[in-house]
Amino acid sequence: MKAATYQKYGSSDVVEITEFPRPTIKDNEVLEKVYASSVTTADWRLRASAFPLYAWLPGRIMFGLFAPKSKVLGMDFSGRIVSVGADVGQFKLGDEVFGFAGNGAHAEYLAIREEDAVVKKPACLDYDEAAAVPFGALSALVFLRDFAKIKPGQRILINGASGGVGVFAVQLAKYFGANVTGICSTANLQLVKSIGADHVIDYSAEEFAAADETYDVILDTVGTTSFSQSKRALTPSGRYVPLEFGLREIFQSLAPSMLRAKKVVIGISGDTQDDLAFISDLLERGEIKPVIDAHYRLEQIGDAHRRVESRHKTGSVVVSVVPSDSIRLAAA
Repeated sequence: MKAATYQKYGSSDVVEITEFPRPTIKDNEVLEKVYASSVTTADWRLRASAFPLYAWLPGRIMFGLFAPKSKVLGMDFSGRIVSVGADVGQFKLGDEVFGFAGNGAHAEYLAIREEDAVVKKPACLDYDEAAAVPFGALSALVFLRDFAKIKPGQRILINGASGGVGVFAVQLAKYFGANVTGICSTANLQLVKSIGADHVIDYSAEEFAAADETYDVILDTVGTTSFSQSKRALTPSGRYVPLEFGLREIFQSLAPSMLRAKKVVIGISGDTQDDLAFISDLLERGEIKPVIDAHYRLEQIGDAHRRVESRHKTGSVVVSVVPSDSIRLAAA
């Protein structure tokens, strides 16, 4: 099969299209023909070994000290099941599915366990749209629901509201009943309004912490704010929740505080089938929708990485592993 592989850490140029062995499945796994995937922030960080300083050595031990253990990146995927393990009960041949894998989705075929974050694809989405969802939506859900403890009526500020996680954070925060303010660039103000933000802040023209507004939650999806900067904009019991954090935020989150004091809350997103099923239901009902920045073919995977690494994408960068025309012809 064709796959986007990398043999060493480095720039986007280390990713190449090569022939790679098709995965064999275990009894509790399904084999998916991948129609679309996406390149996420996590993909380029793994490719470049761009871990925070405190996590560099643990990251290299986990993912490969001198060279990557897994040669195929790719977490988000959508496609069709072409083989089913003997013990699999909830999926069958031909099922259209989408989901989140630890790696391996930038290839024509992907093996994944039945109990992992994979569910049937919502009929309202095509394969590219479905592949744009899992990483951003699951991260936004866990950080809002589990770490921010979002409640109806709260005021929430989302930094990076037009990014891969931010577009879902805005929509999910509105679903949970919050009043949402999104921070983004001038070019993306209308987009962020269109997906539900009650208010928007153009970061090039306004400093959020200098205003008189306060928020129950400040969710930073892109790592361009700090707790010290955000304190003034937090309510007395407000939570500062960064997706990207370092040693400073770790120590701040552990510091003892008075009851109801402003605090830093950090965590790592889990990716479960139940949460993805919840997201799928919201998609079916039209409560949330994907936002796609750009489409690339698998052969253009290096360009897709460069677009994500620019930190200026809007929503998700999708990679079409099987061109849409080929999918339509196969279904005819």
